[in-house]
Amino acid sequence: MKPDTSQWRDPQAYSFVNGAAADEIAWEFLRRNPQYQRDFAASRSAKAIRELRKRWGLQFRRQA
Repeated sequence: MKPDTSQWRDPQAYSFVNGAAADEIAWEFLRRNPQYQRDFAASRSAKAIRELRKRWGLQFRRQA
């Protein structure tokens, strides 16, 4: 899960931030974090997912 950095200098690529809520901005920061990406990729079991949530302070919505 490597982010596309080809347009990181283009202000239009980040225009969504102007109207974004704090949790949306936090997610954009987190999903680009290489350590989070490694932890997420390694979280294959329920225990690993609990550890991921604890380490990164995440709350996941229940599936309907």
